[in-house]
Amino acid sequence: MELFTPIEINSLRLRCRVMMGSMHVGLEGMDRGVERLAEFYRRRAAGGAGLIVTGGAAVVPEGSGGGEDFMTIYKEEEAERWLPVTDAVHAEGGAIALQLFHAGRYAYPAMTGLPSKAPSALQAPINPDVPEAMTEADIERTIQAFADGARRAREAGFDAVEIMGSEGYLINEFVSPVTNRRGDAWGGTFEKRLRFPLEVLRAVRSAVPDDYPVLFRMSGLDLIEGSTTEEETLLWAEKLAENGADALNIGIGWHESKVPTISMKVPRMTFVPVAEQIAGAVDIPVIASNRINDPRDAEKVLSRGAVQMISMARPFLADPDILAKAQTDRYEQINTCIACNQACLDHVFEGKPASCLVNPEAGRELDLPFIPAETAKNVLVIGAGPAGMETARMAALRGHHVVLVDERKEIGGQLNYSKRIPGKQEFYETLRYFNVELTRLGVDIRLSTRIDAADPLLDWADEIVTASGIIPRTPDIPGIDRAVSYKAVFDGTADVHGRTVILGGGGIACDLALFLHAEGVGDITLVQRGRSFARGIGKTTRWATLMELRERNIQLFGGIDQYDRIDEQGVHVTKDGAPVLLPADTVITAAGQEMNTSLSEALRSAGHKVHIIGGAADALGLDAKKAIYDGAVTARAL
Repeated sequence: MELFTPIEINSLRLRCRVMMGSMHVGLEGMDRGVERLAEFYRRRAAGGAGLIVTGGAAVVPEGSGGGEDFMTIYKEEEAERWLPVTDAVHAEGGAIALQLFHAGRYAYPAMTGLPSKAPSALQAPINPDVPEAMTEADIERTIQAFADGARRAREAGFDAVEIMGSEGYLINEFVSPVTNRRGDAWGGTFEKRLRFPLEVLRAVRSAVPDDYPVLFRMSGLDLIEGSTTEEETLLWAEKLAENGADALNIGIGWHESKVPTISMKVPRMTFVPVAEQIAGAVDIPVIASNRINDPRDAEKVLSRGAVQMISMARPFLADPDILAKAQTDRYEQINTCIACNQACLDHVFEGKPASCLVNPEAGRELDLPFIPAETAKNVLVIGAGPAGMETARMAALRGHHVVLVDERKEIGGQLNYSKRIPGKQEFYETLRYFNVELTRLGVDIRLSTRIDAADPLLDWADEIVTASGIIPRTPDIPGIDRAVSYKAVFDGTADVHGRTVILGGGGIACDLALFLHAEGVGDITLVQRGRSFARGIGKTTRWATLMELRERNIQLFGGIDQYDRIDEQGVHVTKDGAPVLLPADTVITAAGQEMNTSLSEALRSAGHKVHIIGGAADALGLDAKKAIYDGAVTARAL
């Protein structure tokens, strides 16, 4: 397979052609931060990654991506600080590169304590601060800082460096006419706008030996109106190759772009042709990235012969052994990244360490180690939703005898709703993974089975875990009996027709609206008390959901004072003190959830000790992230 054919980047020989792309994980600022980061990367190296690229390490204080939880490389002592990280990767036969980084106008002064710097004093739409335009002295100092960072990286044992010139950060800002409005030698014509990245590259190249690999992550497509053209992008690639870059890693889109680039709504491999086009313009290795989450897809791309490597980032969060499994034809055992962003990018934007919805061990390697059970127990897990599936999987992996029971005909709980939402089909992968693993580990799965307080299984079990999930909340509105729940709609037991009003405007309601639109329902209105719709959806995907709703002419009616009644005419509400009728042939409730505690209470009343997790313990809606984490923690405590 091309995927596992070694490749050389300058003098560095890589064992395969898949690179773990740069991700900020925020472990650095935690207690035992370097130890956590070292174990995180060690685990991915052990899984077979060809080259690991760290999160961006700021070359100057004002260029940091955040506060103390971001890597930096602007102090001499930092060469020694990162040695445990490189040693851990090398102990597993892996290679690791440090990404040299400057956030530019994306830096937050509130976090760095310093004014942000950019080519021009133009505020980014995703940042509340206006950056300072860099002076000539600032520019020269920053170029030298990139060079010094490269030198320190080599001293720290990093096998290569990657210069971050994509995603709308500082170097990318110099190249784009949208963000570079300078009238001096560093802006104006494309040749002048290209001066800064080329000077940085040359300075880095001169700061390390000739055989030391220098990668450059360049923007292949800004997705910003009026930005760098296709012709300019190809010329940029040519100039980078001419000035010492050993490989080009092709990034897609800016953080402020209004076009989704990495969420599950983006079809797989959408942007590979961008990298392939650039590869045709240079004679150095080119690396394709973005929405490549299956090694078989990566193999197809490499077999076409245009690009030489594939970058996967989040897939290594979801499964650190993704390549080891691919190399031994265990594709069905791969815990596939579903590009949900909920525990990785959304966490980072909230100032939290990154993890993974489908793999809560990611970033928690020291907190959630795998320890086999000292004594095998009989474990009964009731409820095969996300919490129950992970509890059963991990308990069986530890050596327990596990029976997993659910009254439904299939495992997955409300993930079976999520997989049917347009653009969320990746959830099928999560369900496939759990099906394969539970079977492989010998879990006794009993579907279409209801447990009551007199069931013989309760006497068999040494440990009982209830993960019975949530139930839809029924609002107290006159005439609510005319409405159906979102659960009934997804289960196919409700007749939805004509003008449809959905009570609620959170994530479930938005997903339901998109599902119904795809099913042919053309007149849909979401109604809620709040004015802000899609609450609860993460920052990185909420805007795309709202955009989809508007594109499909789904009406958002928020800010009502109260629900008055539901009758044959529709939903009567009061808004701004005046009565309003929302005509409806179908009314659906999607206004929150409640804990499904009936079974747990019955079992406890019968004298059984029960572990209650997931939605049964906290009404989390469709928060699979917390549910799977609960399962991972609970199974380790059994």
